[in-house]
Amino acid sequence: MRRFTFAAAVALAAATSTAMAAETADITISDDIGIVKVNKGQPILIGGYWVISGPDTALGLDSQRAAEVYFADHGNMIAGHPVRFIVEDDQCSAEGGQNAATKLAANQNIVGVIGPACSSAATPAAPILWKAGMVNIGTATTAPRLTAPDRGPDYGGYARTIYSDNLQGAGDAEWMYNIEGFRKAATIHDGSPYAEQLVRVFEKEFKKRGGEIVAAEAVSPVDVDMRPVLTRVASAKPDVVYFPVFVAAAGHLSRQMKDIDGFDKIVPIGGGAIFAKDFITAAGDSVVGLKLTFPDVSVEAMGEDYPKLVATYKEMFGEAPIQGFHAHAYDAARILSEAIEKVAVTDDAGNTYIGRKAVRDAVFATPAFDGISGPIKCDEFGQCGQFTFAVYEFTSADPDTFEPGVNPKKIYSTSDE
Repeated sequence: MRRFTFAAAVALAAATSTAMAAETADITISDDIGIVKVNKGQPILIGGYWVISGPDTALGLDSQRAAEVYFADHGNMIAGHPVRFIVEDDQCSAEGGQNAATKLAANQNIVGVIGPACSSAATPAAPILWKAGMVNIGTATTAPRLTAPDRGPDYGGYARTIYSDNLQGAGDAEWMYNIEGFRKAATIHDGSPYAEQLVRVFEKEFKKRGGEIVAAEAVSPVDVDMRPVLTRVASAKPDVVYFPVFVAAAGHLSRQMKDIDGFDKIVPIGGGAIFAKDFITAAGDSVVGLKLTFPDVSVEAMGEDYPKLVATYKEMFGEAPIQGFHAHAYDAARILSEAIEKVAVTDDAGNTYIGRKAVRDAVFATPAFDGISGPIKCDEFGQCGQFTFAVYEFTSADPDTFEPGVNPKKIYSTSDE
């Protein structure tokens, strides 16, 4: 009989026991990190972590649902085994991400992990998961450092189907300076990796084009009284204030702008985190007319099967998508599933063996394809998502009218040029 071989760079107890149990299996497989054995008839375990509680719930729940749609579309099977999807709540925070990743990493039967939506969670979580040998595919985590060339070996197992905010920040600056004609800008971030890194890219790109940053402020995600910050912004007399923060803080900011003298002459622009039904509730009447920059998620800009995703989503969950990153999560589930299918080896008894590094390498080597979210092409640092710049505007303060392309409606896109 051919022998099962196992070379471990990371000594994982579960992988070691798998190797011992497979000594007489009629297969040959080796892996530099570890091997997960899935017995005949048992499920393949896939992990997930997103924000699924609190004011940013829509951001995570939308992605979780889309991953579930992908599994349903494929019979809830991978490599001849049923799928069991284990999801943890990361609360869109560093502490929550650490806790979620620690729970997932403790289950050595999990083959790979999808999510999160928040860069705040991914920053501490991705190294924990990779130390456990688990590849991790982010779905809405846009902080540039996560896929930067100098990100370091701790992030060697992290990839994402979403774009980098290096592209979003440059697109924002280009539109504000050259299309809208703004010359003076103020910025507000909330200290999160997403917001702060995006703001820094925008400031650099805006100044590169000849613009001036007249105020650079910060708030906490839990701040309620935004008037002192807004007063300082108003006193600097910018043409535009750019505040790519999360739902709760953005809601307070947008409501309280109306109370500050001088803000009637300042154009407020939000970011992708508020592309959500819950933000309409948080902002109230102040949401009407508010613009935000976002990738183009119109039907025309997405993959040809996007309408099918939306139809199945509605059928499964009784409502239309509640945020804007569901297509990216669907594509992440596809990449992970196809990587597992590619490397899985099944013996004559029906047991399946999956190499951890093999899965990681297969994810990073994913051939270019037209995904639901648009073109997908992974580089050596796990950057798989592409980007098409767009601007959206909220049209109604009724949360039940939320629908991408309707409320908020697309008012500009580079794809239309």
